[in-house]
Amino acid sequence: MNYREALAWLYSLQRFGIKLGLENIRRLLAELPVDLRGTRVIHVAGTNGKGSVCAMIDSICRAQGYRTALFISPHLVTFRERIRVNGEMIFEDAVANGLTLIRDLIADWDPHPTFFEVTTALALKYFAEAKLDIVILETGLGGRLDATNAVQSDVSAIAPIDFDHEKWLGDSLEKIATEKAGIIKSNIPVVCSSQQIEAEKVIRARAAECEAPLQFVTESYDCSPIALPGQHQKQNAAVAIAAIHAANIDIDDKAIARGLATVECPARFQKWDERTIIDGAHNPSAARVLAKTWREIFSDQRATLILAVLSDKNLRGICEELVLIASSVLLPKIRSERAAPPETLAKVLSSITPSLPHSIVPSLGGTLDLARAKQNPNLITGSLHFAGEVLAHLHGEPAAFEECEQ
Repeated sequence: MNYREALAWLYSLQRFGIKLGLENIRRLLAELPVDLRGTRVIHVAGTNGKGSVCAMIDSICRAQGYRTALFISPHLVTFRERIRVNGEMIFEDAVANGLTLIRDLIADWDPHPTFFEVTTALALKYFAEAKLDIVILETGLGGRLDATNAVQSDVSAIAPIDFDHEKWLGDSLEKIATEKAGIIKSNIPVVCSSQQIEAEKVIRARAAECEAPLQFVTESYDCSPIALPGQHQKQNAAVAIAAIHAANIDIDDKAIARGLATVECPARFQKWDERTIIDGAHNPSAARVLAKTWREIFSDQRATLILAVLSDKNLRGICEELVLIASSVLLPKIRSERAAPPETLAKVLSSITPSLPHSIVPSLGGTLDLARAKQNPNLITGSLHFAGEVLAHLHGEPAAFEECEQ
């Protein structure tokens, strides 16, 4: 298969849906085979902030001169963003060759591996052949049964836990935390951000059961500038640094400063231009942090809010946080079949704040044109999928294949 054929095959696996479990991925890693022995592995879970923590760990370690690998999800514009070695996205030929190998290997498997299981296997096979010092793995969904949890890690790091993906992870904070804390392994150090009390209890119990040394990181990093805006990113930076130390990776203060000053994590309060911010907040807690960061940067100035949210998310909870900083709301019709209809969002907004002006716009391009005509700064948010569609539009790139949840 060539690159486009390989991606078309990979995306066809979405018909198998999301199936949490480790049997398929363990079989894949054994039969490919994949061997990461001799490489430090840092595994990161959490509800919000885990992508930023991963990006910071990667940037700091590269600034120190280590050869790193980074696996994240979902991607924004191109699939290749998910798999990086030393900051460089995986090559198209490597995607095509790796997926061809995996397709032939699993042709008659039952149950058939899912999109995320195959993507994880592709990444780990690529990393195993790259002669690396450090691998950073971001969980796709949950942790305990996430495909990334088939890898033996040297550190488990947990970012803030909150409500999201309740369909798969459970309808209480305790249940969600139990899934996230499933990345904790026997005698392997755990580095954890400050948590709500229900989540903290679960994490402490799991760490004790596994006899895993546990460190809660309560301070923020304030020693040098961070390229990602917001007070919460200072907290993420402290977790990232603690995770590196817990993995017994030697770094100095200069590498930390260089890494944090140059870290890139698109759609995390990303400044596109002087008047446009793009952020992938997709649950109420992330929207709350986004609103706080907006006030840190823009003070009392309100936003022209450009909003699109996936239909399985907490629409009301997200809107309740964001209307507090909005002067008006534009609701575009977007590509994703999973997006909540703009008409549904309009009804939610009307029920929260009937006086807040909002309008439905037939196209993304038309929405951006309307926003630019207004005096307020623009905030584009509601979904990482939506952020990716906006970034592709602004870059003038073709639309990416439709993404699955992970």
